[in-house]
Amino acid sequence: MSTRVEGPDLAGTLARSTFSGPVGARYVGPVDDDDSGADRGDVTADVTGEVTGDDDVRDELPDDLDAAGYVGPYVFPNNDKRKIPAILYALLGLGAVAAWYLTKDGDPVLVNGGVLAAGIGLLLFAAYSWQAGFPLDVDEQDALVAASREVGFPVGHASAQLGWRGLRSRPTWRILLYSAEEPPKTRGLVLVDGVDGAVLEQFTEPNPEDWAELDR
Repeated sequence: MSTRVEGPDLAGTLARSTFSGPVGARYVGPVDDDDSGADRGDVTADVTGEVTGDDDVRDELPDDLDAAGYVGPYVFPNNDKRKIPAILYALLGLGAVAAWYLTKDGDPVLVNGGVLAAGIGLLLFAAYSWQAGFPLDVDEQDALVAASREVGFPVGHASAQLGWRGLRSRPTWRILLYSAEEPPKTRGLVLVDGVDGAVLEQFTEPNPEDWAELDR
């Protein structure tokens, strides 16, 4: 649909009109913003498509990230995938250093000491990424079992989150647990190493949350 509006009352006409869909508008001529009714000159607007309000716009997750439609156990990516970009960084760094070395005796325009510094930096970052690629040998089920043994109460609801700790970025499971009563009387947080399954820290307390409305 294309609408052409001419005259001083363009703003009021558009405000009273309802469109839906994408908009393309072109305004030609001077416009006076005051409401005194003075002559605003010739104004032309071409509005194409449909206009929607903010309430009609919704964000939408891609299908592969929509957990609502997912069926089956979720598999956390293995932490050792960090070694893949480490190899790429190393190749780029070696290429930069080689380019500098092969042209250092000449007078190159694009290759200078900055290329050497960038190559060394890429090699150092590659080494860090390689050592940070710890294998995730303990999955969320193993971490939940270790956390359940540590807290010492029967576990009902529980959730697992994968994080990283320390300068070496070692994978660590954060396990949030609730006791098996309905509603749960106790909750706890346990940190479990994702490489060897060792329990790093644990904390339990009486559950301060009110779940009365959910127990209906």
